[in-house]
Amino acid sequence: MSQLRIAEIFGPTIQGEGALIGEPTVFVRTGGCDYRCAWCDSMHAVDPAFRHDWAAMSSDAVWQEVQRLSGDAPLTVSLSGGNPAIQDFAPLIQLGQAAGYRFACETQGSIAKPWFAQLDCLVLSPKPPSSSETVDWAAFDRCVVAGETAGQVVMKIVIFDDADYQWARDAAARYPKMPLYLQPGNDEVDPNVAVDPQILADKLLWLVDKTMADRWFTPRLLPQLHVLLWGNKRGV
Repeated sequence: MSQLRIAEIFGPTIQGEGALIGEPTVFVRTGGCDYRCAWCDSMHAVDPAFRHDWAAMSSDAVWQEVQRLSGDAPLTVSLSGGNPAIQDFAPLIQLGQAAGYRFACETQGSIAKPWFAQLDCLVLSPKPPSSSETVDWAAFDRCVVAGETAGQVVMKIVIFDDADYQWARDAAARYPKMPLYLQPGNDEVDPNVAVDPQILADKLLWLVDKTMADRWFTPRLLPQLHVLLWGNKRGV
């Protein structure tokens, strides 16, 4: 069985964003990513400079840690990163679902994997212009197809400015039937710097006012709840 590169496993805590916001969750954060977003808040799981901190773990070992953290109480396991789509999570998903756990995965939609079909929730999060990355929509389409039989497939986009907002409208038009979640971005990504909750609240209000003025009622607007509660602290 192949080894998984794991940056951290933590929880239970609540999911802080997107379709499963507020849901009790154990997070399995992978090491490695094919993107380098300008505002990435998890560089410890992205930059190869942190490779020495990543653990090589079998699916069985990851599963045992999930069980330990959750006390064997079936809950949601979120596969995040980095980009978890780089790795093979099919065996872990099979182990967990057999015990009643649900599995969600968040990925930018750059790499499609057959195990997307096994997920209870696939969150595709294409990165807007402020990320300094360019979305390959053909690759994104392959991810959508790979997740066709997942429990649900949703799109989540982080908005930092007007350019991101207009880009999100175009992205949503590509997939009019896919549930869409928008959230304001957090400019402060240093885990050692306190996050000002008022700034985040003001950005959310800006996003609400903008969508309502445009009468764009399709997306669901959410805060980054985990950032409001804990800032950029890891492992919560």
